[in-house]
Amino acid sequence: MIVTENWIEDNFIRFNNEYFGGGLPLPMIGLSKSKNQLGTFSCRRTIGRGKGRIFDFAIRLTTYYDMTEFQAENVLLHEMIHYSIAYTGLRDTSAHGVVFRGMADNLNKKGWQIKAMTTTRGWKISDAVVKKKKDAGPQTYLVLALEMQDGKHFLSRIHPGSAKKINQELLYLNEVRHFQWYSTQEEYFENFPQCRSLRGRRISREDFHKLVNVMKIYDLELLKK
Repeated sequence: MIVTENWIEDNFIRFNNEYFGGGLPLPMIGLSKSKNQLGTFSCRRTIGRGKGRIFDFAIRLTTYYDMTEFQAENVLLHEMIHYSIAYTGLRDTSAHGVVFRGMADNLNKKGWQIKAMTTTRGWKISDAVVKKKKDAGPQTYLVLALEMQDGKHFLSRIHPGSAKKINQELLYLNEVRHFQWYSTQEEYFENFPQCRSLRGRRISREDFHKLVNVMKIYDLELLKK
């Protein structure tokens, strides 16, 4: 199932009446094409004396995945919890803190599976996305390989626009023993987030060397200034 704005609105009304006492005004409804964010909740706040005002509530769900109805319902409920917390002015300990987890647990006792973070491993990608990828051909990734002084190994998929800034930061990090930039079309990196800051995924030494041996060393000077 590919979610639509009508689907989101119909189920928002249903869940609002069933689980939130009908107290949440209908927000702006939208769709995204995000691979990494299944759903988002956003709002705007005025800053001033007193409590201030919160407005322009919006919920968006991604069309990147061909979700089951149950998967999409859980994503929507996740975002509705965020909405309820913001709308009622509750203070949480973090984005998915004590208040969020308590509300999610109460809904999960009713048969839902709402999580702070949901893995999409094994989820079906929408046919439209598959076709677009096929038509575009293999994607080339910019990869940063890090060997640390403590023997740990990390790989990171980097946004090209952030590469030179990150490269400059690396020159002053004593905990990095060696780093190298690569370009590759290895599908292994498809599910890596494209980072704009220095973050990486730790992998074993053996897998690290297998991958760097099949990637092409990349010269950052080739990037547009």
